[in-house]
Amino acid sequence: MKPRLLQLNPILIPAINDKLASLYTVHKFFEVTDQQAWLREHGASIAAAITGGHTGISRAMLEQLPGLKVVAVNGVGTDAVDLAYCRDRGLPVTATLGALTEDVADLAIGLLIAACRNLCAGDRFVRGGQWELHPQPSAIPLARRFSGMRIGIVGMGRVGRAVATRAAAFGCPISYTDLHPMDDVAYQFVPNLVDLAHDADALVLCAAADKAEGIVNAAVLEALGPRGFLVNVARGRLVNEADLTEALAAGRIAGAGLDVFVDEPRVPLALRQSDSVTLQAHRASATWETRTAMGEMVLESVAQALAGERPAMSLTT
Repeated sequence: MKPRLLQLNPILIPAINDKLASLYTVHKFFEVTDQQAWLREHGASIAAAITGGHTGISRAMLEQLPGLKVVAVNGVGTDAVDLAYCRDRGLPVTATLGALTEDVADLAIGLLIAACRNLCAGDRFVRGGQWELHPQPSAIPLARRFSGMRIGIVGMGRVGRAVATRAAAFGCPISYTDLHPMDDVAYQFVPNLVDLAHDADALVLCAAADKAEGIVNAAVLEALGPRGFLVNVARGRLVNEADLTEALAAGRIAGAGLDVFVDEPRVPLALRQSDSVTLQAHRASATWETRTAMGEMVLESVAQALAGERPAMSLTT
């Protein structure tokens, strides 16, 4: 009999779903109508659970899965999983660390260039027929050059380093802040976030910082200044969105590129209506290549755990 696996989120790669179905009896929990009744009836038979970083898995659900041998997070966010409880229980929680790095860094640079050059506003200008009505060059405001901008990176982990490499290729001086200086990078360390913002033309948020909240506030945005840009590909709650919308409306910063938000999928109306903001729907890792790599890592973690091994990507055991 195949081990029974509980899947809390859809996986968008057909080949990964086919492999899961060939190896396990997969129960798609997101399609279950009465989930509590289902857990009461079937929870004890579940050997593995797959979830997403945003969905996670509650302690209450974990307690209804006594035979669980692994929680495989199809992503890097684990703040929606009770890691302390899982450690106490000896339950491996894995994440797809490293698989998302290149795509997230690519999107960070893409968002920054789009914000600096007003790409989305320009696209709407052409699509809406406004270019034909207003062909004069002054109809669209001049944009900001990206090459050579001073880039301040918040979080010099995998993604922060990948962003720094890409920005450096555009001739951008790099500085960063983190919990401590990194001995293996040559970029300037700035311990204070306000100071980092003051000396940067763009602030790029790359920190996992699961417990941090609202660290980019009015003081940081004031330091960034009216020609400064904010990019967030990390966690929505790192930004005080009320302070950000106020700063944008008042012209205290020049623009922003945002892939993550405090209360997804709800995005403040002021951000949605602003031509100085470029928005994405939390899709930094949404490529065929990365999602396939993530799925393969999930498969490997489940296989290792069910074979009685410690999963290589375990964060708790």
